[in-house]
Amino acid sequence: MSSETVPVRIHILDKEYMVSCPVEERDALIESARYLDRRMREIRDSGKVLGSERIAVMAALNVIHEFSLHKRDRQEYESAVAETARRLETKLETALGRRTQRETVD
Repeated sequence: MSSETVPVRIHILDKEYMVSCPVEERDALIESARYLDRRMREIRDSGKVLGSERIAVMAALNVIHEFSLHKRDRQEYESAVAETARRLETKLETALGRRTQRETVD
């Protein structure tokens, strides 16, 4: 993994920012900035929130809420997969145990 950083120009809510990030994270940073810009514009255009700082806070809250929901869903999915794997393992052990018992009897 490269430790080289590059400057990246991003635009959020009509303002330009220059930030540095590792080369391999550049595309993800640009995509994240575009997503944040889109969310902030949605909030601004709704007319319910005034001021860039408040818009930024609301966008941050919305984004972290989405992240939390996705994280919870992923954890539930991983738990379900782990439980399914345990049940399959038990069934396999049972089936193989029966087969081994039959082979020893024969």
